[in-house]
Amino acid sequence: MILDTNAVSAILSADPRITTILDVASKHHLPVIVLGEYRFGILGSRRQKPLQAGLKKLESQSIILSPDQKTAVWYASIRHELKELGRPIPEGDLWIAALARQHALDVVSQDQHFDLVKHVQRIGW
Repeated sequence: MILDTNAVSAILSADPRITTILDVASKHHLPVIVLGEYRFGILGSRRQKPLQAGLKKLESQSIILSPDQKTAVWYASIRHELKELGRPIPEGDLWIAALARQHALDVVSQDQHFDLVKHVQRIGW
């Protein structure tokens, strides 16, 4: 499963509802897009040090996913599909959805717009 930014926030804030979801997978995947989004959020936080430490630990426990040429093909396809539906989603989430489709992984997220993406399963909590 792929962790979205709000899943990372739930994990680092010790939300007990996400623990049962994570227990199902032996290893979770963390896109570099999410790392960038979360690090951006940390910069505006008063809790920078503990959040950075928590993120570093989460990174060490995750498989890091980076977009490549194949991801770009999935990205273009998903973006086109959503444009045809008249239902665009945020740019970062397009890349996360492309990685999910490419690697046949579910996305752990509270963002319901992932439900619009064919062949991508969202797991909420």
